[in-house]
Amino acid sequence: MTPARCGIIHGLSFVAQVCHRRAQIPCFGGKMTESTEEKTVPTNFIRQIIQDDLAAGKFQQIRTRFPPEPNGYLHIGHAKSICLNFGLARDFGGLCNLRFDDTNPSKEDTEYVDSIKEDVKWLGFQWDGREHYSSDYFDQLYGYAVELINQGLAYVDELSPDEIREYRGTLKEPGRNSPYRDRAPEENLRLFEKMRDGGFAEGEACLRAKIDMASSFICMRDPVIYRVKHQSHHQTGDRWCIYPMYDFTHCISDAIEGITHSICTLEFQDNRRLYDWVLEHISLNSDKRPHQYEFSRLNVEYCLTSKRKLKLLVDEGYVDGWDDPRMATISGMRRRGFTPAALREFCYRIGVTKQENVVQMSALETCVRDDLNANAPRAMAVLHPLRLVIDNYPEGRTENLAAPNHPLREELGARQLPFSREILIDEADFRESANKQYKRLTLGRNVRLRYGYVVHADSCEKDENGKVTCVHCTYYPETLGADMPDGQKVKGVIHWVSAASAFRTTVNLYSCLFNDPNPGAAEDFLSTIRKDSLVVVENAALEPSLKNARAGDTFQFEREGYFCADSRNSAEGHPVFNLTVTLKDSFAKVEGQK
Repeated sequence: MTPARCGIIHGLSFVAQVCHRRAQIPCFGGKMTESTEEKTVPTNFIRQIIQDDLAAGKFQQIRTRFPPEPNGYLHIGHAKSICLNFGLARDFGGLCNLRFDDTNPSKEDTEYVDSIKEDVKWLGFQWDGREHYSSDYFDQLYGYAVELINQGLAYVDELSPDEIREYRGTLKEPGRNSPYRDRAPEENLRLFEKMRDGGFAEGEACLRAKIDMASSFICMRDPVIYRVKHQSHHQTGDRWCIYPMYDFTHCISDAIEGITHSICTLEFQDNRRLYDWVLEHISLNSDKRPHQYEFSRLNVEYCLTSKRKLKLLVDEGYVDGWDDPRMATISGMRRRGFTPAALREFCYRIGVTKQENVVQMSALETCVRDDLNANAPRAMAVLHPLRLVIDNYPEGRTENLAAPNHPLREELGARQLPFSREILIDEADFRESANKQYKRLTLGRNVRLRYGYVVHADSCEKDENGKVTCVHCTYYPETLGADMPDGQKVKGVIHWVSAASAFRTTVNLYSCLFNDPNPGAAEDFLSTIRKDSLVVVENAALEPSLKNARAGDTFQFEREGYFCADSRNSAEGHPVFNLTVTLKDSFAKVEGQK
């Protein structure tokens, strides 16, 4: 077993004992958007810290923030951070900011800004007031950099990026001072202004904090806090050609916005020392200085959450965009048919700890399946049609059979299914002969058509290759909604659609994009891509009511799985459907074979 799988979370039983709850609608700005029943929210160390801070009067109201970098689309890991930050604000009557960490214009785009806002809203959250940008504070950040220079705590370094890395040292060896480290503040101010005015090319100069080149924490070895980038910015245009680094920007942005609890993942744990150092050495009001807290990031089997690698998949055409339903992006999961309630429930169930672990994909699918099972209308779809002719049914006759839209929710009503002499069943639901374990249609046996009659298979037709092309049956008119007259038990039930009324369309059968449960750790993650992660079924036959499905509508195709009308390829009156999840855990068999 690999180290990455040593901390795997199997299913959801580990939280079932502490979290008996269903997905709820989150609040907007700390207030519930609609009434929900009271839920038991499992505690965690961050919640306990907040409770203690409020009880001690340290803060009258908490304020959190969700600070994505607009250099790609959000993924499943961001969903956990969104639910955590906005959820804490909701539960403690506080507020949550949306702030874009837009300090690297070479990788950022307004497309990503717009997609992030859409994803946050789709998950059910609304940030307090307007969205914020780190670029809102560029003037202030520049001023604080000047303060550090005047205090002798920052200097302009003209080492190349490679030389800076060489001078930084290793985990076992201390770094070496830059030959430019001891310049006078006046000289550093002049050079910093030259940087601001475009007097240096990219990589020729940077501003570094003067801390400790022998620190055991590499992030404290005179980190770069400003670099030259002759790039136009999506918010500030061409006003700046120097941009602050994340570690310098983030803590100051938190302080300016009055963030009380700055929550991030464990990879930023060491950087907390730099976070605190910056705030200690600038003139911001320190009475209620923000504090950083770290939790373990979300790792899900078969999911890739590196933006760089996700972007490569998009750019190289391995997928058809950031919203490809096989991607672990929020937009991809939305297009696949995952629901906001299911993602929120998943994030609540897995909890918040400092322990690194890997969650099984089946845990996520369980949340999706539970939500859709409770809420998705039912419909019938035949993905691989086979003609079935009922020889004793009157020719030219069509009747409508009533079918509930949901077996447990009468308020969703019913629909009418056209029934006629010729219908379509799935190829897998017929065999010429089979053992007793096969409960579907076989020559010489009876089977019930879902919501319809019992039929008896009499004969079949085949093509020149021996493939069955048509099944001939006899039906029992008295069995509509009733048992066989002689009391004979009919054990099998199959789904069907009328051949004359069927709606023909494309159905996309999606599965995991990768065959490795930890594709990000593979030496070549592209080699783990499955060639059969998308199977396109052309000319599937669906009941006619599905013709009116709108993009994003979800259904349970009975005996097939849960499906969603595709948001990209569907047209009015002609939706294309994507497989969301199967009816049963599709990973149980895979895991059992390992």
